[in-house]
Amino acid sequence: MKLCVLASGSKGNSTYVETEKHHILIDVGMSCLQIEKRLKERGIDPSMIDMVLITHAHTDHVSGLPVFLKKYHPQVYITEKMEKEANLKLDSPIYIDKEISLEGLRIFAIKTSHDTDDSNGYILEENDKSLVYVTDTGYVNEKYHKLLGNRSAYVFESNHDVERLMNNPHYPHQTKIRILSDRGHLSNEDSSYYLSKFIGNKTEIVFLAHLSEENNTPELAKMSLEKELKEKKISFSNIQIATQREATELITL
Repeated sequence: MKLCVLASGSKGNSTYVETEKHHILIDVGMSCLQIEKRLKERGIDPSMIDMVLITHAHTDHVSGLPVFLKKYHPQVYITEKMEKEANLKLDSPIYIDKEISLEGLRIFAIKTSHDTDDSNGYILEENDKSLVYVTDTGYVNEKYHKLLGNRSAYVFESNHDVERLMNNPHYPHQTKIRILSDRGHLSNEDSSYYLSKFIGNKTEIVFLAHLSEENNTPELAKMSLEKELKEKKISFSNIQIATQREATELITL
């Protein structure tokens, strides 16, 4: 399994996953041109993409989808509520609410909690490797914790530093309350707490994702997780930051 976060943040999100028989995008929240550019920079041919998983209907996750579909025709996996909310007219989508299996690849959909009609996180599992993708959620339901534990890689939201958010003079109070709510985003502290429960001896890498450009910094997000892991005596150090500006390296799990 190979993995590359093409972009992560409020201006656009997309992640590339390669398995033995599939080339997958999780979300297409940038222009088709930008997706193509970032894929090609990592040596990936955009025409190889045969699957797209959609997490939810917000524009920073689906804005580039119509043009990308028209050009490359991958199979879209989405829910009916997401399709309707995003006003997408999709050709034969596959609705995914729980689990599907495809030629040795298993994909588990887990429900996240965001200010949208419907939203999913995903676990992709093939052979002995697996990826957890969870962003844009106010919390992670405890019923999924066992399923999320001890995976090979995590792309996991660490959206904001609470103090920076609350002291931001440009954000209305209601916006701050929405972000902090159960239908908002995970703070650095929330993210660190969950990851300290999930990281196990099979975990190879963690990408902290969907960082707010105004209410967070890569240093604060990473420091929060490192502190939590140290306090819980968990030995793990391969923590990377997914950014808005450029794709991460293409890694092999």
